[in-house]
Amino acid sequence: MATKNLKNSNIKEKKPTSKRTRIVKEKAKEEKETAKKVEEKEKVEKVKEKISEVEEKKDERDEQKEKENQKEREDKEEKEGALRYYQGIGRRKSATAQVRLFSKGEKKIIVNNKDYREYFPIIDMQAIVVSPLERMKSLDRFRVEALTYGGGLHAQAEAIKLGIARALVSFNPDYRKRLKKAGFLKRDPREKERKKFGLKRARRAPQWSKR
Repeated sequence: MATKNLKNSNIKEKKPTSKRTRIVKEKAKEEKETAKKVEEKEKVEKVKEKISEVEEKKDERDEQKEKENQKEREDKEEKEGALRYYQGIGRRKSATAQVRLFSKGEKKIIVNNKDYREYFPIIDMQAIVVSPLERMKSLDRFRVEALTYGGGLHAQAEAIKLGIARALVSFNPDYRKRLKKAGFLKRDPREKERKKFGLKRARRAPQWSKR
């Protein structure tokens, strides 16, 4: 009997928790979870801020390096005492172009001893010639001299475009990535196919008559 009474007394001691206490506990849990989430968000934001700061510092360093390299180049040019140029050769179909970029002198584009607007009267061709310089935002930075021969005017314009792009890369190797992405450094290999015997042109066969 004594053991039974003890058990009953133990059962009486364990009272069921009230609704208020449950609600309080649940609220406390929710508050803890929200606090944890807020802490995690703050940590993520701090990490993002650090990454952005590092990237900004990197960009600043790169800009400083570019400026220093430019100054070094200019100092070298002054020491040499001559007009230094950066050369590039471009080809398209049967046209070739030898292009030279001068950092000093009057900023012009001269093609076969003529202004490029005079040599290429069509606006589309003028845009082709200028496109790599516009891409690198260096139109007023160089004097461009080009010698072209062979092919037609359009092929010559595209040959000059490739020559200017290659000369820009020789001036600053960092330009290579952007010019390549824009497709200025790709040599277009397409050419007119030669005529075949028995045919009128490369592929055009004479008209077949049944009778």
